[in-house]
Amino acid sequence: MKTIIFGEHEEDTIRQFHQCLQVGQVVGGALCADGHYGYSQPVGGVVVYDNQISPSGVGYDIACGNKAVKTDLLYTDIKDAMPKIMDEIQKNIIFGFGKKNPNPPDHALFDDDAWNVYKEIGKHEHDTLKALARTQLGTTGSGNHYVDILIDQKTDEVWVANHFGSRGLGHRTATGFLNLANGRDFSDRPKGEAMETPPTIFHLDSEFGSMYFEAMNLAGKYAYAGRDYVIDVVLHILQANSIDEVHNHHNFAWKETHFGNEYVVVRKGATPAFPGQRGFVGGSMGDISVILEGVHSSKSEEAFYSTVHGSGRIMSRTQAAGKMNWKTRKRRGGIISEKDMLMAVRDYGVELRGAGTDESPFVYRKLQEVLHAHEETINILHVLKPIGVLMATD
Repeated sequence: MKTIIFGEHEEDTIRQFHQCLQVGQVVGGALCADGHYGYSQPVGGVVVYDNQISPSGVGYDIACGNKAVKTDLLYTDIKDAMPKIMDEIQKNIIFGFGKKNPNPPDHALFDDDAWNVYKEIGKHEHDTLKALARTQLGTTGSGNHYVDILIDQKTDEVWVANHFGSRGLGHRTATGFLNLANGRDFSDRPKGEAMETPPTIFHLDSEFGSMYFEAMNLAGKYAYAGRDYVIDVVLHILQANSIDEVHNHHNFAWKETHFGNEYVVVRKGATPAFPGQRGFVGGSMGDISVILEGVHSSKSEEAFYSTVHGSGRIMSRTQAAGKMNWKTRKRRGGIISEKDMLMAVRDYGVELRGAGTDESPFVYRKLQEVLHAHEETINILHVLKPIGVLMATD
């Protein structure tokens, strides 16, 4: 079995990674330097299977990923207008758990025959999921999902980037197939799974395995469509054109050839980085982001051509922001104050909209540190500094 661990990790993360390697027909794995404890499989974890797939490994936010676009603008073109620009973006991009788009775009994706996979489960499930997907297309999630405006530190070129996945479609798809694997009905709403839940495994040529793989790929197309839509809205507000694009998932499973054999590579919070393949990796709201590309090396091969997807949390949401009282809609007990967060972001030169202290710069590693741990496997093509960040409100 081929495995590699990049960087330093907490004991729980390492233990969880090794537990994943013991379940199913695993041929190898990698733990990226931004890794941290997650549901069933650590975030930043890569597990490689022979003819199997793990819906718990892919996770609930199927096809979460990033899109980054280089525009034809320079920083001087927008510098003085940044407050107004961020206000306009906030008005036009919908953030938040369960939120819907009041004017959802029509998209050819909804004519895709892949939707028929849900008919095999039941007409109600098909109709409900497709209707939900229609109403949420073009919306962005909560938590660490964002829309950024950034500048290239060498050229002052303006980039636009975003980070989110397949919204309710992905979450309900993951929940549904995990239900089926545990003998429940697809549409059941379990109270929640323990973080230490062992990996759920489907053989790829089994009924549930083949259905999940098809549904996962549909969610991937949906996530691409959503990120495309949001970037286009921002470009319209900026009155800018796209002259280069980088777009990738980091919560997904791919059929790939490694060491002469085809395997299923499950990446949870890990970016594919084959030689020459580019990816956008965002830091915190008070840190750099980068465009990187994979390179060929023995370390790259051992990592199954995978790299970081972000800088990686070092503090839980509850530690940072406190525990939420859902009756009062207020948090108590957090160690990061809103004043400290706003001061840090302002000092870094970012025009911030939304975001809670659980997403402040203090809760993340420095991106440069995790990138350094992956040297010999990636090249950094562009170093980008955020000047505008939009996230969901707390």
